[in-house]
Amino acid sequence: MPKQVDHEERRRRIAEAVCALIDAQGFEGVTLRDVATRADVSMGAVQRCFRTKEEMLQFALAHIGARVTERAHGRVVGSPAQSAESTVGHVVGEVALLRDEHRAEARIWLAFLAAAAVNPALAAGLRTSYADLEGLLAGLIAEASGAADAADAADATATAVRREARSAARTLLALADGLTAHVLIGHRTAAEAEDLLHAHLAGLWEAAAGTTAGR
Repeated sequence: MPKQVDHEERRRRIAEAVCALIDAQGFEGVTLRDVATRADVSMGAVQRCFRTKEEMLQFALAHIGARVTERAHGRVVGSPAQSAESTVGHVVGEVALLRDEHRAEARIWLAFLAAAAVNPALAAGLRTSYADLEGLLAGLIAEASGAADAADAADATATAVRREARSAARTLLALADGLTAHVLIGHRTAAEAEDLLHAHLAGLWEAAAGTTAGR
């Protein structure tokens, strides 16, 4: 009886191979032959999974983006007893990829970011990942900023809280992304980057407390 092939598992394995090659050699190292060798599959298997190299790269980007996003969501689900403020800190720490075990992911993510500057399809994939992370952070920031209380107040107040939370999430995501690059090139240590994130969050909660008190 012929062996059943898990198509999605093979696609994920190929995506992992693509990411490993990007980390080791950059985008120029992603050839069909090298991907097949790294994934331990035939070149025909790669071609059956992906019609073009572009499609393969888009899937690899979505794969690594989903991995980061899933860890960020996992921080929320796995820490129900924490305050919203603490959860925001943990989530943004995941997004910034500052820990040593995530350094390879940081290199791969920034390689995709550079490629996306001249590749509209990859840029669209990155925008999807960023939008998901931004939405997650905005919801947590709104909760930490007293959105539950605002929801019982005037609609205009609740709308203002959500708008401020969305703006804060955009700023925080941009800061985390910038710190990823700074740590990779050695401009900041991971500890310094974490201190910067914590200082920014402390200022955010202080400002939120003042705004809530003034309502």
